Amino acid sequence: MSHEHLIACHECDLLLRPPELEPGGVARCPRCGATLYKSAHRSQERALAFTVSAIILLMLANFFPIMALQVGGNQVSCTLTSAALMLYHEGMQELGILVLITTVIVPTAQMLIMLYVLLPLSLDYLPPRIPDMLRMLNMLRPWSMVEVFMLGILVSLTKLTAMATVIPGIALWSFAALMVLMTAAISAFNARHIWQLLPLENA
Repeated sequence: MSHEHLIACHECDLLLRPPELEPGGVARCPRCGATLYKSAHRSQERALAFTVSAIILLMLANFFPIMALQVGGNQVSCTLTSAALMLYHEGMQELGILVLITTVIVPTAQMLIMLYVLLPLSLDYLPPRIPDMLRMLNMLRPWSMVEVFMLGILVSLTKLTAMATVIPGIALWSFAALMVLMTAAISAFNARHIWQLLPLENA
């Protein structure tokens, strides 16, 4: 069934039939030499393991404090959600909503969609509406900005250490590990292989 599909090179738009690859092989465009796709060994299993681990870290990152500030015997701490709400109530509504969407809602939606697709497939079951889920996953990808958020936290920590004692929280370490796991999960997620599993009328 997969041989009936045509794919387009993302560099030169050449249409061609996708060649079968050995495990670990790389398909390249015969006209411009661009890499079309790779055949990663057991990518589905690795993507599922990374996704489950990322979901656990997402929960830790959102339910525990990011950091605590200690000034003159007083200590305050906040979670990511409370920080976004604080921005919202301090008159920075747009920034608060953007932080909430890009660091909580979108990464959570991405990982849940991948879990929805990968877990049934690991049990040899095709869940309904996979094409919609794959399209939504592709649409959400540019809006996940955990890396940008981590960079912002590191810059803030550098500046705050001059004014107060900064105590990193569980969520901060969770976000650091989450950034790595999400990158690994998305890299291992082989959408092309999943499309090939679908009946032709749904692809």
